[in-house]
Amino acid sequence: MASKFHVKKGDEVVVITGSAKGRRGKIAEVMTSRQAVILEGTDERSKEQDDRRRLVKPVLHYVKKNQENPSGALLWLESPIHVSNVMKAEKYDARNVSKR
Repeated sequence: MASKFHVKKGDEVVVITGSAKGRRGKIAEVMTSRQAVILEGTDERSKEQDDRRRLVKPVLHYVKKNQENPSGALLWLESPIHVSNVMKAEKYDARNVSKR
């Protein structure tokens, strides 16, 4: 049976714990089997910069030699984040406004 999460694909969320704490992103994929989500960065100004900077939680991925990459390649991909470590952006903003 599939788990029910407090977030879904397309929601804007904020990472509340871990190495990417405070970063915002939009949910690109929900992995119910791992109880994790994959985010895509929403920082517009860094899209023309390095691919790694626009990622919320980057991880380096090695690609083996193949016809497209005859000498292999290194790619920066988005790492999964556990669903308990993210919070909807609206709720996060409301919580921070009420603390002031």
